Amino acid sequence: MTIRPYTSSDFDSVIELFRLNTPDYFSPDEEKELKDYLNKHIQHHFVAEANGIILGCGGFAISKDRTTAHIAWDIVHRDSHGKGVGRKLTLFRIEEIRKIESVKIIIVRTSQMAYKFYGKFGFKLKESIAIMKPS
Repeated sequence: MTIRPYTSSDFDSVIELFRLNTPDYFSPDEEKELKDYLNKHIQHHFVAEANGIILGCGGFAISKDRTTAHIAWDIVHRDSHGKGVGRKLTLFRIEEIRKIESVKIIIVRTSQMAYKFYGKFGFKLKESIAIMKPS
């Protein structure tokens, strides 16, 4: 498995990864947000692939003051869950972030389904928020 920078030709494969993980790990409503991110707001995004097949992806963004990194859009193919793809992508990005000397903190927005995964890397759960539409 290799990790390389995301290119626009990976778009359809990344969207397929997202759909394979919906609704268990992502809300279908988030697909529009992912597409917007990939088309307009991407900073540092990577894909993990083996034999030309994308097994996972994930990125990070750096705050304007360059002191905070935000890990974003971790998605692993359903058939590759538990096989080290997410771990390798996360470690790769943490190492890339560490190269930016001004970064003092790394944040990841996660769900109840995945927060324990990030705990394995030293992330600490800070808050959990529940919301409801009134009708």
